[in-house]
Amino acid sequence: MTTADTAHPYDEAPPEVPQVEVTLHVNGTSHRLRLDARVTLLDALRDHLALTGAKKGCDQGACGACTVLVDGKRVVSCLMLAAQCEDREVTTVESLSEAGAPHPVQAAFARHDAFQCGYCTPGQIMSAVSLLAEGRADSDEDIREFMSGNICRCGAYPNICAAIREVAAGG
Repeated sequence: MTTADTAHPYDEAPPEVPQVEVTLHVNGTSHRLRLDARVTLLDALRDHLALTGAKKGCDQGACGACTVLVDGKRVVSCLMLAAQCEDREVTTVESLSEAGAPHPVQAAFARHDAFQCGYCTPGQIMSAVSLLAEGRADSDEDIREFMSGNICRCGAYPNICAAIREVAAGG
């Protein structure tokens, strides 16, 4: 038998990937999508809905750059399948401002210079909005603990903490 007579596994056609129909409720608008069943929420938002605020950082759920809210709870959207969000409410950073006015967390981030390169900022802001809604900003230690899933490679942590503390205090 020669090597030409043996089939190589890479020569075979890949198995067909199932498609799913999913309705995503994103920022108050419903979107009916037909997607590869393996599409993450992050990729659905960025590639199918053109909502590019959530960033693809590590694609492993470790950096928090892709943080969005699902039913008011923060999630790393790179680890959640779009199909898991059927009929759930997804909130992205694009929806935070109202009538052109920034959300209080966005304004505080700007006042406190709580970003440098800005890549992690949307995820940081979404996590901050969630932790404030959860009432978990009682101390700097609490803020650091509940923001620990969001990495800032530029090291703007003291300013991020100050911005969250200001909003928590009603500023």
